Amino acid sequence: MIIGEHNRHQDIDVNACKEKKLTNMRASGKDEHVICSPVKAMTLEKAIHFIRDDEMVEVTPKSIRLRKTILNASQRQVAKAKQKKTE
Repeated sequence: MIIGEHNRHQDIDVNACKEKKLTNMRASGKDEHVICSPVKAMTLEKAIHFIRDDEMVEVTPKSIRLRKTILNASQRQVAKAKQKKTE
């Protein structure tokens, strides 16, 4: 699933369910006030324009979802390497 937007061209693999480890206990209060930007509501046209070659748009009657074609990050790297090899 696509979680957010990165300010650079490359993708970042993240686990949205994994809790951030607090390594410095003195600064632990700083991590509690994380501000997330609001969700962007996309129409089908905006979603199709937004995706890259390795992503797809899932359309259901109730929602429009963006996701990667290959869900596993290691399998995506293998597929990317194979694609570079054939070019």
